[in-house]
Amino acid sequence: MKSSKIYLEHANITVSNLDKSIEFFTIAFPHFKVRGGGEGNRKWIHLGDDVTYLALNEAKPTDQSIINDYDTKGFNHIGFVVENVVAIADRLMAAGYQRNYPKQIQPFRIRDYFLDADGNEYEFVEYLSDKTEERNSYDD
Repeated sequence: MKSSKIYLEHANITVSNLDKSIEFFTIAFPHFKVRGGGEGNRKWIHLGDDVTYLALNEAKPTDQSIINDYDTKGFNHIGFVVENVVAIADRLMAAGYQRNYPKQIQPFRIRDYFLDADGNEYEFVEYLSDKTEERNSYDD
């Protein structure tokens, strides 16, 4: 399929517990479903919709430490554009998930950051403008 736009099809993430990760993401995105999965060297699933998904692999029970301090190599967070950041934040907090950074309300976007059960950080951003120059404004 040829497209004039580039988009992220999936992110591949290793987690300590698939069930806890499925819970986190389906609270944030209730329309996400398990698209497939299996067990080879480890249990894995693809969780998402018809366009985008998360490839989640269950880690082997060895070193479970995660460092996402913005000073060492590795990913710091993954950002999702959403239609209603407040609703997602409300659902996650009601389920006991913690905000990792104060919610940012800016003229053209609202951003909120949450940690999953493994301590991975995810940003949820709702754009309040359809204008590219406003959405991409770094003045606020």
